Amino acid sequence: MKSFGTSKEFIFGDDIEWEIVGEGLKRKIMGYDDKIMLVKVDFQVGAIGVMHQHYHSQVTYVESGEYELTIGNETKTVRGGDSFYIPPNVMHGAICTKAGILIDVFSPIREDFME
Repeated sequence: MKSFGTSKEFIFGDDIEWEIVGEGLKRKIMGYDDKIMLVKVDFQVGAIGVMHQHYHSQVTYVESGEYELTIGNETKTVRGGDSFYIPPNVMHGAICTKAGILIDVFSPIREDFME
């Protein structure tokens, strides 16, 4: 695995530009080393996190909003204050029904987000 080093120790959200990653979707990488990564994702109503899978473990905290979330063959509504875990290599995706923010933690780092 390629090394991307580490982020700064102190990271101020206002100093990081949003990266547009899809229609109604943008993200900020909030901290990382090769073993872990924290990402803030802004969803507008109707934005879709398309079904996909990756070898990383993922834990997400729903800071705000509401989402129809599918993990494997199960779909549930998650709202601000909820969280979810996605095991490696499991298909998952989301549709935003109320605008909000997700806080994603990946292990190891999402190399594809860095390139």
